Amino acid sequence: MILAFLPNLVFLVLLIITIFIFTRNILKIKSNIDLGENIDRTDKPSERWKNMAQIALGQSKMVKRPIAGVLHVVVYIGFLIINIELLEIIIDGIFGTHRIFAPILGGVYDVLIATFEFFAFLVLVAVILFWCRRNIIRLNRFWKNEMKGWPKLDADLILYFEIILMTLFLTMNGADFYIQNNFPNAEHYQQAGSFPISQYIAALLEGVSLETAITIERIAWWMHIIGIFIFLNYLYYSKHLHILLAFPNTYFANLNAKGAFANNPAVTAEVKLMFDPDADPYAAADDSAEEPDKFGASDVMDLNKIQLLNAYTCTECGRCTSECPANQTGKLLSPRKIMMDTRDRLTEVGKNIQKNKGVFVPDGKQLLNNYISTEELWACTSCNACVQACPIDIDPLSIIMSMRQYLVMEESSAPTDLNNMMGNIENNGAPWPFNQQDRINWVQDL
Repeated sequence: MILAFLPNLVFLVLLIITIFIFTRNILKIKSNIDLGENIDRTDKPSERWKNMAQIALGQSKMVKRPIAGVLHVVVYIGFLIINIELLEIIIDGIFGTHRIFAPILGGVYDVLIATFEFFAFLVLVAVILFWCRRNIIRLNRFWKNEMKGWPKLDADLILYFEIILMTLFLTMNGADFYIQNNFPNAEHYQQAGSFPISQYIAALLEGVSLETAITIERIAWWMHIIGIFIFLNYLYYSKHLHILLAFPNTYFANLNAKGAFANNPAVTAEVKLMFDPDADPYAAADDSAEEPDKFGASDVMDLNKIQLLNAYTCTECGRCTSECPANQTGKLLSPRKIMMDTRDRLTEVGKNIQKNKGVFVPDGKQLLNNYISTEELWACTSCNACVQACPIDIDPLSIIMSMRQYLVMEESSAPTDLNNMMGNIENNGAPWPFNQQDRINWVQDL
């Protein structure tokens, strides 16, 4: 009697362990994101819901590159639809049932299984094409310097995962279909489902005994669900966190015009004071424009929470870098690397805090210089091409500008030409090295 319930118990234990590890990892991510500065993104709620529905759910920016976009949409829809059957698999695993929804849904169940199989096959084809684009065609954006090592391996591992999961899913169904057709009285295997794809796998089992067919079906079933459990907890270490984080990321995205940069309140207040002839320079400072402890960002704790969420959400697709004019002209800057470096540093800081019981112990490193060089930061033209190109509204430029602000206002470090320009603005009221009286002199030579 106990042995009969052993598979159910094993499944339940695996499910609990999976949920525990997944929850712990999600809490780690939340804890790391909470290290950032607060930022108010609660305005325009209806517009934010619309943005999330269009971009995260509707994949509207993905299809701007038709080939990759259509393939990604196929995988995305397949992921959503096939996971409906995951609910049935989990219930079956806990209670020891088999296709528990079949008698409840009747003929609708046949349509669902056929739909699952159709999309499983499409996902399999799409993933193989993705692998070919990366490893045979070798698209340039997948072979940049920042994609060497783990990022390249991670991208391939995800594709292998998906190939294996879809193959196991179809094998499981194929063995089930074979049992239903050849052994209609087999205990536990009721007549249920429609199998337009896996019927061809069933044909390969011709002549196989009932015991062997059940063994194949059970092995595929267990490997499929265990593979999903592993995949779910692998997300924490993978770029595929965007499966979960794309939704909050697009909801909290910056909805202002792309060229609108946020002003520093303290600097804005000082500039207004300079231009106000009636202002008292000795008056008490406005509390709303209180000078911050630090201008800009030199490490991840100086960035805001949305910027850190951006870093975790990055898909490493490289669309930002392929659109970057600085990168196209051979400059060191890669917006994708900015996001990857930010995430790597944030993960490192999070481990430091966890190791030291909630306190960050200085490690002699920071995001600036140890991860992102000043050469990269000053190569940026602030054109917003990377922001426009990102399929899930990530904003690498905001991180670049925050770090530039630190360099200028905290370290007085900027390229010579920029320092000259700022000096001219301060002394002459314009970027050019001419005083106001001499500006018109150039017309004399016309």
